Amino acid sequence: MMTSEQVPTRMILVVEDVRETRDGIEKLLQSDGYRVALAEGERDAIDTASHNYPDLILVSLAGSTDEVVRSARRIRECTPTGDQIPVVVFCFEDLAEGEEVAIGPRIYVTSPDNFNQLRVLIARLLNERLLSIHAKSTAIAAELNP
Repeated sequence: MMTSEQVPTRMILVVEDVRETRDGIEKLLQSDGYRVALAEGERDAIDTASHNYPDLILVSLAGSTDEVVRSARRIRECTPTGDQIPVVVFCFEDLAEGEEVAIGPRIYVTSPDNFNQLRVLIARLLNERLLSIHAKSTAIAAELNP
C-alpha cells in the first residue's frame, strides 16, 4: 500500500495567454502541491502536453467558448493518454459566475467565482481519473491472474 509520500505529484498543464494570470494560477496550484507545466497558447500547449504527461489540462485563452473548447480538445489529443485526461475550460462570457457545465467526456466549462471553487473541481476530476485508472489496472490484473 502506498503512503502519501509515495503518491506521485499530479501534473497540471495550465494554458493561459495572459502571463500574469498564468503565473498566478501556477503559484496557487503549486501551493496545493501540484506540479505545473505552463503554456502560452495552443501550439505551445500541444508541445508541452506531448512531453509532460499532464493529469489535467486547465485552459483559459482569449476567444469564444466554442473556439477555446476546440483548442482544448486539440491540445488533449496530443497527450499520450488522449481523451482520458480531464480538461477544464475557463469561460467568463457564456456562464454565470460559479457555474460549471460538462460538455463532453471529461471536458468541463466553468466560470469559477474564486480559487477555492476551482480547487474543488480540480481535486474531484483528478480523483475520478485516479479511480478510473485503478479500476482498469484491477481488471487487467484479474485477467492476467485468474
